[in-house]
Amino acid sequence: MSTPGSDTPSATDAVVFASARGRWVVACAVLGSGMVMLDGTVVNVALPKIGEEFGVGLAPLQWTVTSYMLTLSALILLGGSLGDRLGRRRVFVIGVVWFAASSLLSGLAPNVVVLVAARALQGIGGALLTPGSLSMIQSSLRRSDRARAIGVWSGLGGVAAAVGPFLGGWLADGPGWRWAFLINVPVAVVCVFVAIRHVPETRDPDAHGPFDFGGSVVGAFALACATFALIRAAAGGSAIEIGGVALAAVVFGVAFVTVERRIANPMIPTDIFASRPFTVINVMTFAVYAAFGGYFFIAALQLQVVSGYSAFWAGAALTPATILMLLFSARSGAFAARIGPRAPLTVGALFCAAGLLLMLRIGPHAFYPTDVLPGALVLGVGMVLLVAPLTATVLDAASDEHSGVASGVNNAVARAAGLLSVAAIPLITGTSANAGLGAGFDDTFTRAIPVFAALLLAAAALSWVGLRPTPPRRARIHRPEHPIPSK
Repeated sequence: MSTPGSDTPSATDAVVFASARGRWVVACAVLGSGMVMLDGTVVNVALPKIGEEFGVGLAPLQWTVTSYMLTLSALILLGGSLGDRLGRRRVFVIGVVWFAASSLLSGLAPNVVVLVAARALQGIGGALLTPGSLSMIQSSLRRSDRARAIGVWSGLGGVAAAVGPFLGGWLADGPGWRWAFLINVPVAVVCVFVAIRHVPETRDPDAHGPFDFGGSVVGAFALACATFALIRAAAGGSAIEIGGVALAAVVFGVAFVTVERRIANPMIPTDIFASRPFTVINVMTFAVYAAFGGYFFIAALQLQVVSGYSAFWAGAALTPATILMLLFSARSGAFAARIGPRAPLTVGALFCAAGLLLMLRIGPHAFYPTDVLPGALVLGVGMVLLVAPLTATVLDAASDEHSGVASGVNNAVARAAGLLSVAAIPLITGTSANAGLGAGFDDTFTRAIPVFAALLLAAAALSWVGLRPTPPRRARIHRPEHPIPSK
């Protein structure tokens, strides 16, 4: 029976992962999140072709990526909150339909301005569907099955990430980069059908009151100003312009925190951060996904612009890591649930850092077996150890009724990290955002990779120190100052 007044399954009617319905729930979550992952990997590989067709350099290509990540990261918290209140499956389906429609607009864009605007709309759809993909698993499946199911979700989601570079390269070299967006439409149709037919509706019975639209707007302005300041700084904007926008980002950021602490129904309940693992994992998530976001953006460009790979082979070169995730993420999630997340997260981050440093061998005429494959394999081992436990730990640290908010917070952190990382690449490497894509991009690559590796090393240290088990407090024995004489 479900709890009276609640649409969230109780322990007695929670879905069993091994059942047909349990597998359909996970499959639907994989289709939704996989569509977003597929879009990211496909678009990254297609960027040089987009720049060539529209005749643009690095800055417009940055906006093609960052406009999407901006709306996604700014509104994903609202998406999680809406799912908890209105129904996680309902908001998920709306997000899938929105994502498909904006993907169609992106595929038909006549110029880069329309493409950037369509990508921003695409991010709104992603903000609605992404929290639901995980919170549907967390709220529908019985607790003992969740770590394994999240591992399967991570692994099967890796199918999209693994297929994405191949598919993106093939589409860019063949039918055209526009199909990198149009391919989302049939995937969305299947996803909506599976969700409506097989996924139970769940929501937070305690969620009530008005939505926190004010917080979402202020948060979006904070991210937008920070992103614009980073890109304009690299493009040679005036000190007054950059300083003013950066100051606005700080003001909006402070306003966001103030609103969330004072409003009756915030997107981010402040008590959710009372959990030390939840806070530590989200800080770690920022470092990890800043490294990943920046790396995958520049790696696809480096392989094509500097190493001379075709779009297809550039995509293929990046797949070993995602193939390893596909094969072993489910086992990694179960393993971390058995021994605890601290060791897998620490070792995984260290392996990822080593993999990125090995990627510094990628240069002009890079030979794949010796210059690319070793780093890709080491990175893949690290991601297997890191990604599934990272996700499972942050969800396990929150209560079931806040699963949508927890998923939204973690996804917002990850997307904001990737957004700011991509925007900061020209600034941290000393490259002008107005520069074209040429052989000189090699300098950008070799300067950026050590920075991303350092972020992963910081994440490893944070995991080892921040997730250290708290020793149980020993009862204090009060001894009298003067011993009681025995009789």
